[in-house]
Amino acid sequence: MSDQEFSRLVEEGAFLEWAEVFGHRYGTPWDPVATELERGRDVILEIDVQGAATVRERLPEAVLIFLVPPSEEELARRLRTRHTESEADTLRRLSAAREEMNQATRFDHTVVNDRVDQASDEVAAIIEAAS
Repeated sequence: MSDQEFSRLVEEGAFLEWAEVFGHRYGTPWDPVATELERGRDVILEIDVQGAATVRERLPEAVLIFLVPPSEEELARRLRTRHTESEADTLRRLSAAREEMNQATRFDHTVVNDRVDQASDEVAAIIEAAS
């Protein structure tokens, strides 16, 4: 979508949340989320801390789960082994991650993503308990 179209949708309030991350804008359209909530269904979003703050404002009953890596070193290793970004971009992402981790207390739960199966079980248990 063009920048102009995205801006128009922001002005119209078409997004539940949106954020600019590393020069790119992302957002969650409000209508499909509202439809599912009206049907009594849970909605799971994968968003950053900016988006989570907006969701908290618009949906105070939302359950926010903060996923963290087991360590900064492990996060750096994971980013580098993907081979999808330059070293400069990796360093920028690591710096942003440090800042985001300082906001973990704004979330209802924190789950350490050390082992995928264990982390997903913890997330599922949080969702089940909240339903």
